[in-house]
Amino acid sequence: MTLNLRLTVGLCAALSLCALLVVPGNFPGLGGDARLTLAVFALATCAWIATPIDDTYIALGAGLALTVTGVISSDTLFGTLGDSTVWLLICAFVLAAAVSRTGLAGRAAVFLVGGARTVRQLTHLTTAALVVTAFAVPATSGRAALALPVFLALAKALSDRKRLVVMLALLFPTVILLSAVATLIGAGAHLITVSVLWEATGDRIGFTEWLLLGLPLAVVCSHLAAEAVLLTTTRRADRRGPVHITAEQIQQHSDRPVTGPWSQAETRCALLLATVVVLWCAEPLHRVPPAVVALIGAVVASSPALGTVRLKDALKTVPWSLLLFMAATMAMGVALADSGAAKWLVSGLPGGVSPAVFLTVVIVVSTAAHLVLQSRSARSSVLVPLVVAAAVGAGVNPVAAALASTAAAGFCHTLPASAKPVTLFAEIPGTPTYTPRDLLRLSAVLAPLTATLVLLFAVAVWPLLGVPLTR
Repeated sequence: MTLNLRLTVGLCAALSLCALLVVPGNFPGLGGDARLTLAVFALATCAWIATPIDDTYIALGAGLALTVTGVISSDTLFGTLGDSTVWLLICAFVLAAAVSRTGLAGRAAVFLVGGARTVRQLTHLTTAALVVTAFAVPATSGRAALALPVFLALAKALSDRKRLVVMLALLFPTVILLSAVATLIGAGAHLITVSVLWEATGDRIGFTEWLLLGLPLAVVCSHLAAEAVLLTTTRRADRRGPVHITAEQIQQHSDRPVTGPWSQAETRCALLLATVVVLWCAEPLHRVPPAVVALIGAVVASSPALGTVRLKDALKTVPWSLLLFMAATMAMGVALADSGAAKWLVSGLPGGVSPAVFLTVVIVVSTAAHLVLQSRSARSSVLVPLVVAAAVGAGVNPVAAALASTAAAGFCHTLPASAKPVTLFAEIPGTPTYTPRDLLRLSAVLAPLTATLVLLFAVAVWPLLGVPLTR
């Protein structure tokens, strides 16, 4: 579908819905604020899907429209920028800038990947290393940028084995996207989910709770996905030969030493990062909010005496556009919940559906949503408020439903433009990489695999960890 046709269809659909909402006799039981909210929500969703306009600009326009019309107050709109999850992400990016500046990523690559002697070992050691980066670098695009030099070093070392290079090119974005669910700061969509749950139900998911629920899923899903990438991209003959990656080969793509004694800056940064992660995980013991821990870490990381990066340089790495998008979509979620629009939207769903069937539908829709909404945060902004409202009506635990939807939405591998990491590794000059056909072949295996895993965790694993399927 061409851009102009998609724009026309989307605009017609949104305007038709708005016209129906304007007529007072239509949709009895739907209040004025709910009608306005649904109209703005429909226009914003269609704009995200059908237009090339920046997602943040659309979200800010929607938030402004809801404020001007009185659906939400200006305090609600601007107050979302002061939400603790926004501060958590800002400080996490400052910490990530400090880590990137020291060159610890290169040392970690030598430590892990340098021990690989077979293709399968290389695949799973790389996967393990990429999963760990979810604790150090927030947002999938930031992790992809950090991992790119490591991939280039591996590609050069394996330049005579083209299929293995293509496999690695596909492995990096696949694991980065699927392992993001390991931590609360893994993607902006997670923070939107937490905010929607808090506003709609009063349930608060902290860093430790998310880690307990998300890390096992991330590890299992990432390593199974690694096997899927390996088997769909290479032949048995490609996997037979030995591999040997040296520190010198990785050093060629790093401007910092990857071997030898650690510098004082590297030591301080590693200790700081470890301390912050431990304090995040120990939140139930000390009761210090994760955002406060992150702020302490960011202040130390950028301090003149102990830091490794200047604060103004670190703040340049913060994706302010993403933060504004999150704040605006949080306000939209508040409007959907408080106006009664979300409850009305799901009131017409058929009753009597079992929790397992309900979750299956949620996971399937969330898995396929990337074909329509390319932004992961936009997908959560649209789906999570509706999923939470529908879960309450269906007798399903809204926390389990929201987590399942968010985890399933992490699959976005079908097209090169489906996610920024996929786009980044698909266009590397001078290095063989995957084609759209490779992505489609992998997606045919990976989509049902990830959806099944999320459903299995929601039904069988998460209840053992304190998140029952029903309430």
